[in-house]
Amino acid sequence: MNIVVCIKQVPDTAEVKINPETNTLIREGVPSIINPFDMHAIEAGLQIREKIGGKVTVITMGPPQAETALRDALSMGADDAVLLTDRAFAGSDTWATSYTLSKAVKKIGADIIICGKQAIDGDTAQVGPEMAEFLDIPHISYIRNIEEIRADYIRVQRLMESGYDIVESPIPVLLTVVKEINEPRLPSLKGKMAAKKAVIKKWTSSDIGADADKIGLKGSPTQVKNIFAPEAKTDRKMLEGSPEEQIDTLIQELRQLKCM
Repeated sequence: MNIVVCIKQVPDTAEVKINPETNTLIREGVPSIINPFDMHAIEAGLQIREKIGGKVTVITMGPPQAETALRDALSMGADDAVLLTDRAFAGSDTWATSYTLSKAVKKIGADIIICGKQAIDGDTAQVGPEMAEFLDIPHISYIRNIEEIRADYIRVQRLMESGYDIVESPIPVLLTVVKEINEPRLPSLKGKMAAKKAVIKKWTSSDIGADADKIGLKGSPTQVKNIFAPEAKTDRKMLEGSPEEQIDTLIQELRQLKCM
């Protein structure tokens, strides 16, 4: 079973910087972490390998510093890692990103592709499903539990607002997972030492045979028109007293503001 996990290195929320010319996030030199939902995707891939065997390959697209995220994934137990890094990828929207990742997945070969449900820096939840379309395979989103998996079949629970659905699919398939699916393991000392020495493959656009017109800003049909940090508001008031007193105070405040 070839399992590919797609992860993203996202900026630390306390250190977000924006390129004023392209309206995209500046990632070089900014402290970053693995997207939290992707940690659960890594764990899901490792659990599938432990259950039915196979190999877990983790891939990401980003600047050279994204190698750190891949080494973290290797320290958790992933078998291999691939970094898609090329200045031609810069400025990619979700469409161009999905295209690029799908080209890498085709080169690797995968039975199951696992992604976090969304990235905390964009919150679009589009890359996983778009990858499945490029790969022309089924996809199931918001997976909270994998009930059964075989070489050619998978049955999962898909999280819904009022409970969950049971969904079956043939393999190959792409899954996007939510945090309820598992608790990511901590890397072992042995894992950290192995990850530090591991050789990470670095692929450019030519290595994956990507069409230059479909990657980066040139291949992005959507553009960010404007992006800005919200203005911090300081006019806040803490209500004190018992719950009943707080409710009375809140009602008075709302009436003064003519909200009631």
